[in-house]
Amino acid sequence: MKIAISYPPLENKKGTPLLGQNRQFQWFNSPTYIYPMVPASAATYLKSKGYDVIWNDAIAEEWSFRKYLNFYRNTEIDLVMIETKTPVVKMHWEIIKKLKKLKPQTLIAVVGDHVTSFPEETMNACPADYILTGGNYDFLLANLCDHLRDHHGRLKPESLEKGIWYRNEGKIYNTGKFELNQDLNELPMIDRDLTKWKLYSEKNGNYSKLPGTYTMAARDCWHHKCTFCSWTTLYPKYLVRRPELLLDEIGVLIERYGVKEIMDDSGAFPTGEWLRKFCHGMIKRGYHKKVIIDCNMRFCALSFEDYKLMRAAGFRFVLFGMESANQVTLDRIKKCEKIEDMVESCRLAKKAGLSPHITLMFGYPWENTAMVQNTVRLGRKLLIKGWAHTLQATVLIPYPGTPLHRECKEKGWLLTENYEDYDQRMPVMKTPMGNEKIKEAVQSVYKVSFHPEFLARRIFGIRSFSDVKFLFRAAGKVIGHLTDFGQKNENKREKECQKR
Repeated sequence: MKIAISYPPLENKKGTPLLGQNRQFQWFNSPTYIYPMVPASAATYLKSKGYDVIWNDAIAEEWSFRKYLNFYRNTEIDLVMIETKTPVVKMHWEIIKKLKKLKPQTLIAVVGDHVTSFPEETMNACPADYILTGGNYDFLLANLCDHLRDHHGRLKPESLEKGIWYRNEGKIYNTGKFELNQDLNELPMIDRDLTKWKLYSEKNGNYSKLPGTYTMAARDCWHHKCTFCSWTTLYPKYLVRRPELLLDEIGVLIERYGVKEIMDDSGAFPTGEWLRKFCHGMIKRGYHKKVIIDCNMRFCALSFEDYKLMRAAGFRFVLFGMESANQVTLDRIKKCEKIEDMVESCRLAKKAGLSPHITLMFGYPWENTAMVQNTVRLGRKLLIKGWAHTLQATVLIPYPGTPLHRECKEKGWLLTENYEDYDQRMPVMKTPMGNEKIKEAVQSVYKVSFHPEFLARRIFGIRSFSDVKFLFRAAGKVIGHLTDFGQKNENKREKECQKR
């Protein structure tokens, strides 16, 4: 069997779709590509089992849709897997219709957080053959392919794992609720050549040194309670690889591919004894002198000694989700953290020599102007004082399937239920202060990049030519973000939403 892991082009005047390996979908004016770890694992796992695998990320390769259709028409493919998310799911429905019309015998499987929450919706809206729910769809895809191969295409549902939706004689069936009972340690090391890792090695604002790439020590976050996070639908259970496997992978990335920086995109990097074992392994193997490690982490999970050990082991960039400077908001979205503890944790991480990156969100239905300004002030303060190195501010999106979205529907907070509007270009929830003020708040946080004290810290922090190049790339990203949240052509769409 020949299987394609495919990202069809999504041509849109809004820019480049940040789809793969992304918890919050967004269109970027400045192209940004994140290495999609689970699809890459799916491709590698299938190859290890003897399947002929094609890696076909037409978004990262910047193909036109015409080129993609020509490729699809002229390439023999038995099954294609497509990842989707809420803002582009309708686009994918139309694409799947075209692909099925072009080659009716080619099977199509769809994965992602949206179809995990609403599998039957996509089965009814387009002629997709399968929906693989949950986050371990690399295992489910391999199980499906084995099933099709062993049974010569005939359906034997009893041999399928739980979490698979399928068609049989015109009717829709499923094998039950997905279970995260697979062992990540059984997966082979990702084949970087097969999955064209270089496509994602430079156009990414997180990297201070190039080339960079991604790893994934765990799926996904050990807290997994935040009501806004779309990936809590994929990973209600935290799964972790052995630290030795991650160390082995890092060794290959250094020696074979010359990687200079690695972003581990586990929703929250493992802590405790796992973290200490990993850090000591980095130092013992000498990797801390050859590569920079970045990761996602929750505030208040680590001590100052942990941060110092991470710095000694080669960690640089640590991403923290702050989300709001209002305790009532943190409690409502189940962050389970205190503002003062978050600030202190950020300060200690910086003191240990790390570069904290914080994320903030605006547009909570219960936050008034004063509360929004609290978050603006705190974000700016952390950057100006140097306790945070960088920052990302976004509009809060209540992804369908999340607890926040359900609360919005129950309380009548939604301005629109059109999936296309859930792309972070505009607020989709009613707020006390209005949409324009929300977008202004996002922009005001980014404008701290032009504050004299912030600029002085950055200039005096330059230690190498790589730092200079990183600053220029970061400046480009800031300008891109200001453009993303300041487009006048979004005003018409916002007014239409408000009328509904």
